[in-house]
Amino acid sequence: MEEKHIWDKTNQWEEELEYLKSIIIKTELVEMVKWGAPVYTLNNKNVLAIGGFKNFFTIWFYNGVFLKDSKKVLVNANEGVTKALRQWHFQSKEEIDEKLVLSYIQEAIENEKAGISSKPAKKEAIVSEFMEEHFKSDMALKKAFELFTPFKQREFLEYIETAKQEKTKISRFEKIKPMILEGIGLNDKYR
Repeated sequence: MEEKHIWDKTNQWEEELEYLKSIIIKTELVEMVKWGAPVYTLNNKNVLAIGGFKNFFTIWFYNGVFLKDSKKVLVNANEGVTKALRQWHFQSKEEIDEKLVLSYIQEAIENEKAGISSKPAKKEAIVSEFMEEHFKSDMALKKAFELFTPFKQREFLEYIETAKQEKTKISRFEKIKPMILEGIGLNDKYR
């Protein structure tokens, strides 16, 4: 059985990815394996990574949105969702211009040193009048709810507030009330 590399989804880009690695190691970046892929860091901050997919192999820059991209080679792999990450796709080893790749990597390193990076946007607090009414009449429920982390509180509030009809809010509340009282998060069974 042929060895399968997690970072090469189709196991067809080994030579090409090794070539990219040989370019990256000429820099001060440190290779680590995260999420099953080679990730290159500077002071433990993710700068770039490489991987192979069905139709291409790629180098991606975690804060690629800040690169000048004078050759217009970078793409947003998930428009509307991905904020800062940008990918550079290749279909063959011959497409790799070592000097150009190194210039993009150096710029990414300089940006990291300068602290130029994208910070996740703070989510707006969810206000649930429905839940507030229940907390007023049930202090045990309120106390149990407050024991959850802000993230888990948000999951419950979103669950209630995304219901379009009052009867749905009520049925959802009936489902989560015992969970809250028992200290079970909405999505704990999936974690």
